[in-house]
Amino acid sequence: MSEHSHHGHAHSHGGTRVLLFAMLFTMAFALVEALGGWWAHSLALLSDAGHMLTDSSSLAIGAVAAWLAQKPASRLHSFGLQRAEVLGALINALFMIVVVVAIVVAAIGRLSQPAPVAGMPVMVIALIGLGVNMAVAAVLMRGEQTLNVRGALLHVFGDMLGSVAALIAGSVILLTGWTPIDPLLSLLVSVLISISAVNLLREVINVLMEGVPRNLNVAEVGDALAAVDGVQAVHDLHVWSLSSQQQALAAHVEITDLSDWCRILPQLQRLLAERFAITHTTLQPEDQHTVAACLRDIDCGLSA
Repeated sequence: MSEHSHHGHAHSHGGTRVLLFAMLFTMAFALVEALGGWWAHSLALLSDAGHMLTDSSSLAIGAVAAWLAQKPASRLHSFGLQRAEVLGALINALFMIVVVVAIVVAAIGRLSQPAPVAGMPVMVIALIGLGVNMAVAAVLMRGEQTLNVRGALLHVFGDMLGSVAALIAGSVILLTGWTPIDPLLSLLVSVLISISAVNLLREVINVLMEGVPRNLNVAEVGDALAAVDGVQAVHDLHVWSLSSQQQALAAHVEITDLSDWCRILPQLQRLLAERFAITHTTLQPEDQHTVAACLRDIDCGLSA
């Protein structure tokens, strides 16, 4: 096994463990928060509990996706199952949008028909929830930052916002008795979560559509390759993401003399790996004179 492959597997195992820990922690507190929200009649707590329950489901999806992503290439999947983590992130983003819609519907209903809310229990449970979410976020941030883990972090940050909103709602209700603050803060949190979910969704769609990775400029990559000694031109250049951790490149490289390819190829591969972090490459050499002759033949055929 190559060094690169070994490290990739180590990161995947780490990502799976981190996601499983976050899932168990989140699910345990979601049940506590749901019971507290039901007892205190707090929509802010109930919506945060619902949010945390969907989080634990999405973290489970993420853990399965991280496990699948470490599987080696096979006859059916020549690139392996690296895209599993992208699909996991897609499901998470869509799941989050569904949760936001549910919270908004419930909040609008609560605004039209206000209900009494117990302020002190809301504050205590929200404060504990904030601590739990901060602990989970700290663990996730120390892990490998794949799209999957970032998707999980999005959920946890959403939970933290939910806990802060519930804390503020409990304080206001305890001090003033103004209960509409509870659904109003739920609506505010929903807006913030939906913005993050849409951003994650855009990034996932870019990977699935084989768009150029956002951190790369194709023209810059082409210019860097063409600047290598012995290279005359680079064309049919394609760059895309296999996953959030691996990018791929394919290109035709025109060189002065095909006998120089053994010297030029390692230079191109090293340049792509060190400067652009592209390690999966397919580079096809073409003799400059042969290409010119072929183009002349095509021109002659067209003019005839």
